[in-house]
Amino acid sequence: MFNFYTVMKKIAATAALGALLIAGTLQPAHAQGAAAPAKTYKPGEYELYDSALKALGAQNFAKAITDAEAWKSKVADSDYKNEREVLLIQAYFGAKQYDKVLSAADPLLGDLDKMFPDPATGPGQVIPVLRVCAAAIRQIAQPTPQQLATGEKAANLLKSYNRKPQGMDDASWAKNQQAFAGEADAALMYIAVIPGANALAKNDCENAQNLLSRAVGAYPNNSFIAYQLGLAYRCTIKATPAKADEIQPKAIYQFVRALVIDPSLGGTQDAKKMTDILTNIYVNYHGGSDGLEELKAAAKSNPTPPANFTIENGQKVAERKQKEFEAKYPQLAMWLGIKGQLSSPEGPAYFESSMKNAAVPKMKGVVVEGKPACRSKELLVSIPEPEQQNAQTVITLKLDAALTGKPTAGEIQWEGVPSAFTQDPFMLTMDTEKGKIEGLQVTPCAGSAPAARPATKKGTPKKK
Repeated sequence: MFNFYTVMKKIAATAALGALLIAGTLQPAHAQGAAAPAKTYKPGEYELYDSALKALGAQNFAKAITDAEAWKSKVADSDYKNEREVLLIQAYFGAKQYDKVLSAADPLLGDLDKMFPDPATGPGQVIPVLRVCAAAIRQIAQPTPQQLATGEKAANLLKSYNRKPQGMDDASWAKNQQAFAGEADAALMYIAVIPGANALAKNDCENAQNLLSRAVGAYPNNSFIAYQLGLAYRCTIKATPAKADEIQPKAIYQFVRALVIDPSLGGTQDAKKMTDILTNIYVNYHGGSDGLEELKAAAKSNPTPPANFTIENGQKVAERKQKEFEAKYPQLAMWLGIKGQLSSPEGPAYFESSMKNAAVPKMKGVVVEGKPACRSKELLVSIPEPEQQNAQTVITLKLDAALTGKPTAGEIQWEGVPSAFTQDPFMLTMDTEKGKIEGLQVTPCAGSAPAARPATKKGTPKKK
């Protein structure tokens, strides 16, 4: 759906590295602080240092690198070799040579403050190294284990750095420390997630799953990492379909967790679109939205599902509901099975081969009307589903003898033998004995008026 590396950079974005809010990042040293050991420039060295420093200040990073490396070549054992490395590290970063930033910084990270003990200039040397390392690691799409280790060490040092530069007030220092902590956290999150993401990109599914599970543990409230773990589980399912029933619920759990934490995935996606996508993942698997709100509540509180967590897939839900339906409405379930067979394209053939003149178990339905209305010899019957109104007439019961009155609409049970069938309009005809119909109510037919007798006229003379 989207490029992981690009999204991670956006999620962990911090302000571009520019001038520190403290003074004295780098400057040629002519005088030493009281606590610093005496240092001297060798012949011609200061000019190389000054040239490289001015190129760095002008953001001419290629020249700064060339000058600093020339200085390193000509005066390898300089009293200012540590300062030279700091300059080079910053120049490498400006030139986007991020791998060189980390390789040059790694030997310095052991004890930076001892390398730069001067309270006036020391923090201005240490802090840039830590900041560019924390920034550089996030610019490498496929960092090596060594690069990850260097970046992590630098980020942790930056996050906890508490050596306030000389002359800086407490409020300004607190502001700087807050900014440094943000840069460090961005680096540490990237370091935690990128190995799993790279494994996922290579379809190294189970490794991605394990690495991203650890990342979720480290950053439980990050929706994008939860989403990535969901993708890792899905990757494993694709690689080993036999594990689908076991793993798919775990994938859905992480997708739902991403949904409830932040459906925009750290501001990188359209929240409404992702909400629909992540909701549909659950609905399509489960066969409906029932249980989703409960799952949201559980996922919001816990980064990982409980032991033996599962979600019924749609097929299992349908099977369970069918069994429950059959247990509650056995006769209706039997009829729906028969009706399904008769309604199929093979329905007429099924009737002729499997139903005609064969007794069926006792059935239940509702009398709609009799034919004729009084002293009926046929009953038209519907078989409604639960809570269904105005169900279609589907069965004609042909009785062995006429009823004694008019049938009343209501529920009946009967036993009979199918004798005819039409698919359009749908009608199954069954022969039955009226004595085998249970629950049938009959009311007397309204009596017809007696025929009038012809009148005779009094006084009519008889013919002679």
